[in-house]
Amino acid sequence: MSKKPKYITDKNLKIFIKNALEEDIQDGDHSTLSTIPKDLIQSAQLLVKENCILAGVEMAKYIFKTFDKNLEIETFINDGEEAKIGDVAFIVKGSARSILSTERLVLNCMQRMSGIATLTHEWDSRLIGTKTKLLDTRKTTPNFRICEKWAVAIGGGTNHRYGLYDMIMLKDNHIDYNGSITKAVEMAKDYVAEKKLKLKIEVETRNLEEVEEAIKSGADRIMLDNMDVEMMEKAVKLVDGKCETEASGGITRDQLQEIARTGVTFISAGALTHSAKNIDLSLKALKK
Repeated sequence: MSKKPKYITDKNLKIFIKNALEEDIQDGDHSTLSTIPKDLIQSAQLLVKENCILAGVEMAKYIFKTFDKNLEIETFINDGEEAKIGDVAFIVKGSARSILSTERLVLNCMQRMSGIATLTHEWDSRLIGTKTKLLDTRKTTPNFRICEKWAVAIGGGTNHRYGLYDMIMLKDNHIDYNGSITKAVEMAKDYVAEKKLKLKIEVETRNLEEVEEAIKSGADRIMLDNMDVEMMEKAVKLVDGKCETEASGGITRDQLQEIARTGVTFISAGALTHSAKNIDLSLKALKK
């Protein structure tokens, strides 16, 4: 099982689950309340209908237990493990009402997370044997980032900054509005010192001249944005280990090995979260 990212806290999970259940249930799951006896105890199994890297099992447990602490979950496949068509990931037992009211939220999370974890695993496997790490981005679904970035970690990727608050990234618009890389980095360093923050400063560059300026400015990481491989190689040589480097912009799976051979520290890809397809899973009643 992958290590849980630092931002997956009880507080963040409670906020996410509370809002998601409120969106779905409002003043009541009337389909269930009208047809299912209050004291009926039943079981259901999470059935895998596509081969995948399974993700969201721990999230499912949080959802079930948040809604009804008396629900019992027996797990057979953990987050990050391979699952095949026909596998049963877990069985949940308890109030039939509780199972039915949480079913869709559990499936929405697990189907999306398993899709992202599976795609991330496929991409990351192409970097085996290199020192380059695969990063996600902030190209996530609003209010669902906690699941999507967790899924990247489960699939073997590395989380980039979680939001705007845990790293300073000076992108092209920041630079263009500010006037220069040198001035922007200087102001960012002053800001970090004044606010007593422990934040890395990353600078997006579009050509070798900007790379040279970013190096001189003392950036902690330089993003090589939408550069071809030849220019990336030159940029990495210019940096010469003075700071981290990150290849980004329109990265495809087929390019990963070639880009990694340039020596970049990281490759970031929005596709991990915005282009993954959901995995087909279902929660089926186990009839007594």
